[in-house]
Amino acid sequence: MISKSQIKLITSLQQKKYRNKTGYFIAEGVKVIHEFLTQNYEPVFLFSTQEGIFDEQKATLISQNDLQRISLLKTPNICLGVFKIPAPNMLEEKGLLVGLDAVRDPGNLGTIIRLCDWFGITDLVCSLDTVDCYNPKVVQAAMGSLTRVQVHYLQLEQFLTKTSLPIFGACMDGKNIYKTNLPQEGIILMGNEANGISPTIMGLLTETVTIPRFGSIQKTESLNVATATAIMLSEFRSKSLKN
Repeated sequence: MISKSQIKLITSLQQKKYRNKTGYFIAEGVKVIHEFLTQNYEPVFLFSTQEGIFDEQKATLISQNDLQRISLLKTPNICLGVFKIPAPNMLEEKGLLVGLDAVRDPGNLGTIIRLCDWFGITDLVCSLDTVDCYNPKVVQAAMGSLTRVQVHYLQLEQFLTKTSLPIFGACMDGKNIYKTNLPQEGIILMGNEANGISPTIMGLLTETVTIPRFGSIQKTESLNVATATAIMLSEFRSKSLKN
């Protein structure tokens, strides 16, 4: 059974200010919750409509109606968990990193976190106005990859000014990425969905690169930022295998 106070707490975690206040976040679905449990995230509450879902922890049984009340999904899964947000790890400035300048869409951030996990990127640096990685929609889109990718929120301009790593910014008028020498270490910087990389950050880039269009009409304005990140990561990793 779930109490009214628990329902109130869980529904409040949709908002960043309450996630910051409590230090809690929401995860839904067997696979996603299992990922957090196996990576030793500390559960606060686990609720399920079925018994025996998690061997590691005992979930409180609730009705489908109660799950519907606390779920953020249109079609709720069979379980929901509330976890403690862990203390952030130190950022290691080595290897290949991804940087995000004011990416606002939760689905995009979640997909980018998953892409980082796929391509072996362990650190993702984000401007302070990038969407919160513990937004429930981000957690869902990341599908458990948040447990293996460290997301760092910082003053991006200050960080990029001080870093010794080369910075490659994705821009419409940059060099053809397929014809550019790409290092094994560096920062791949992606900009805001509508405005791209901000002017102050543009001046800090080592190189601007673009993903060329191949269609004969070429009227598509731009790629989705998560799609562009996938292509950029694939090309960087491909070049590193050839070097």
